[in-house]
Amino acid sequence: MSPVQALLLAGAGVVAGAVNTVAGAGSLLTFPALLAAGLSPLSANVSNCIGLVPGSASGAYGLRSELHGEGPRLVRLSLWAAAGSAVGAVLLLTLPSGAFDAVVPVLVGAAGLLVLAQPFVVRAVGREEDGPPSRATGPAMGGVAVYSGYFGAAQGVMLIGVLGVLAPQPLRRVNAVKNVVALTANGVAGAVYAVVAPVNWRAVLALAVGSLLGGPLGALLAKRVAPGPLRIGIALVALVVSVQLAVRAWG
Repeated sequence: MSPVQALLLAGAGVVAGAVNTVAGAGSLLTFPALLAAGLSPLSANVSNCIGLVPGSASGAYGLRSELHGEGPRLVRLSLWAAAGSAVGAVLLLTLPSGAFDAVVPVLVGAAGLLVLAQPFVVRAVGREEDGPPSRATGPAMGGVAVYSGYFGAAQGVMLIGVLGVLAPQPLRRVNAVKNVVALTANGVAGAVYAVVAPVNWRAVLALAVGSLLGGPLGALLAKRVAPGPLRIGIALVALVVSVQLAVRAWG
């Protein structure tokens, strides 16, 4: 990998770290960049997962003020995410990707629509913000984490959509919880990949440096944008990502 390629990957990592903290579609920037740098699809996927973990950590730290009192719930959701992500990582390394990839665009698009419709859904089912979370929240986090361990693009959008309906809270807090759960899922999958997958460690280093810097930038943006525009922005990112994934999978 040339110094120019490494610099470009680091730049993509900065943007992806910020985007992941706010919405969670940063992999759609870094995955193509890794392919352009000459990595195989499998190596790009696993290297991307590991390289963006520092950005998830710095983004979660930047939103720590939104997490007061969330400790016990974060532990429960993180355990579900860890288990699901490990399953997803094993699936990536053992099964053909065609069938799973075919449904990914639908999942991402549905998650974006769910984020957009979350206030209406919550009212329709008679739930209130800051009410008790549904018992289905943990298993749902595990289900999203299976996808996260397998590929992970737009996992944050999916997490926000599920959390917003099953555990309704103000969007900024939902986003902060999402970052911790995503950090756990990516960290577990990355640990599996580091042992048994074809990781390109030079690419990982470039992405890690960039995403580490980008995470706090995304946290600042998430704190300053009003919930309405933030919700619309997340939904739009999800729909764009859904179309991109559909073209890639079905084209």
